[in-house]
Amino acid sequence: MQLIDSHAHLEYEDFNVDRDEMLERARQAGVATILTIGSAAGTDRLDVAIPLAEKYPGVYATIGIHPQEAAQAVEEHFDQLAKLARHPKVIAWGEIGLDYHYPEPPKLTQVQVFRRQLELAWMAKLPIVIHCRDAWDDCLKILEEGWKHAGFGGILHCFTGELADAQRGLDMGFMVSFAGNLTYKKSNALRDVAKALPLDRLLIETDSPFLPPEGKRGKRNEPANVAEVARTLASVRNLAVEDVATATSQNFRRFFRLNGD
Repeated sequence: MQLIDSHAHLEYEDFNVDRDEMLERARQAGVATILTIGSAAGTDRLDVAIPLAEKYPGVYATIGIHPQEAAQAVEEHFDQLAKLARHPKVIAWGEIGLDYHYPEPPKLTQVQVFRRQLELAWMAKLPIVIHCRDAWDDCLKILEEGWKHAGFGGILHCFTGELADAQRGLDMGFMVSFAGNLTYKKSNALRDVAKALPLDRLLIETDSPFLPPEGKRGKRNEPANVAEVARTLASVRNLAVEDVATATSQNFRRFFRLNGD
């Protein structure tokens, strides 16, 4: 069974003590490919995902400024990102978007940085990875106005919205990715969404080291656990886990036009 973790933060200090061993565990679990996200380490480390993608086979990278870091963004950062986007292992721009869960950064600041990165991603011809929390309507409106026409689509990462939100994303060419919270006992509504969406538009992820699956909550998450997300998605859709693993892996490779790793 071959799996793809479409969203992990391999650069986090949580992995400093055993990163090689952690990635070997992922390989043993069937995880052939990982997309490591380069936007959550702060604006002073915009290239943080690239060395990992260079070092480890099957690892690809993104670049971007996370909405929670929007207040730190200056023109120099945007210039740096435009250069980093040319790296051959960078296959997406993100995670970017809106996060209204906390009062800071201000909504207007987040929107401005989000829109600017959409322009840069369009110029770089890269799909985007969307982080959206408590801001679905605003986020989707911005994408419909400022991204849909680009034609590059993207990933709605760690999807937590309603079916109507997912459908708006599908209409713009997005993939919908589910993480460990799909496995949680109280996530019935989210599982209903996962059941209703077309299988050929779904991805799975861990968001490591965050969101460990049910049964491992309170522990550090890691890419090997993407198998637990696959099992839950398979159960929801009454499919064999091997079928879900194959479908989501094919979806990832098709979307990013990857012939192999």
